[in-house]
Amino acid sequence: MISFGNSMRHVHYCLKALSFLLFSGSACGLQITSTSPTSIEKASGETVKLDCQFTLSAEDSGPLDIEWSLQPSDNQKEEKVVIVYSGDRAFEHYYEPLKGRVHFNSPDPKNGDASMNIMGLKATDTGTYQCKVKKVPGISSRKFLLTVMVRPSKPRCYAEGQTHAGKDMVLRCSSVEGTQPLQYIWERTTGNKLLPPLAVLDPVGGTMSLRNATETASGTYKCIAKNRVGTGECLVEVNITQPPNNAGVIAAVVICILLFLILLALLLFCFCRARNKKKYEKEIAYEISQRSSLGSMSPSNLHEYTKPQYDKIPSEEYEKPPSHAPIPPPSRMAGPNLSRMGAIAVMVPAQNRDGSIV
Repeated sequence: MISFGNSMRHVHYCLKALSFLLFSGSACGLQITSTSPTSIEKASGETVKLDCQFTLSAEDSGPLDIEWSLQPSDNQKEEKVVIVYSGDRAFEHYYEPLKGRVHFNSPDPKNGDASMNIMGLKATDTGTYQCKVKKVPGISSRKFLLTVMVRPSKPRCYAEGQTHAGKDMVLRCSSVEGTQPLQYIWERTTGNKLLPPLAVLDPVGGTMSLRNATETASGTYKCIAKNRVGTGECLVEVNITQPPNNAGVIAAVVICILLFLILLALLLFCFCRARNKKKYEKEIAYEISQRSSLGSMSPSNLHEYTKPQYDKIPSEEYEKPPSHAPIPPPSRMAGPNLSRMGAIAVMVPAQNRDGSIV
């Protein structure tokens, strides 16, 4: 019975030792003692420290090797070695995307600090990193899930819709960059700093609707785009005014049309007057020419011109023979005026009704 009890105690001790080895990942005393969170969120551009402190025991007598690797998200891919400490030397140029941005936290990692620093974080640095410390026969490891988030870029703010009182308008805010989820917050920076009572907010879409806007809604509004690692903001000015007087606009249009018609009528009047004056001058010149021709005729051939030859005039303005219209009496045309127009004074002999000269 004593032998059986000792055996059971031995088995229990072995199980505890095996459990310790499985959960601590160490053998013969080598242990990673860091207790910092293994899930880390950082903003792009920042620096992160992945903490990996360790202790050794007397049994760990082999050379010290420290290896940081990036675990693949797909099981079919191979892990990428990022940085290595071996043979009392650090090798920091294994992984090209992190070249120049990664180094050990301690200048001498063998003193128990295998932590790694990554500077100038980028969104592509997101992944699972593993710290593995080995000193034969001991070995231990620890994994970190690093998520690099992008701060919201400076959002763009603008207003849509009519800015007249009684109308609806929408204020919009949007960031081009930024790790989701993004949240948009609207604030008023002027006046009583309270949002209009009928404002409807959409924190996901980044809009604020102003229904039946009034002049009291005028002012400056600020939009804040926010996620877990940063914020960005912009301003938009809102100026609500009374709608324009449509009756006044219509009256102005009518007045302009009337003025245009009056001007057009004046132009037509001036054109017609100038045309009539030219026609009258042409008639006077023609009459003078006819009188000059009659005065130069001898008595023997005057009978050929008893009937005026007005029908031979080429102008369309003399379609009817002038014989049917009485010739204006000579007394209407003053002598000096006829002289200026090129007329020649002619003595016309008197005739009887039979055509003989008196």
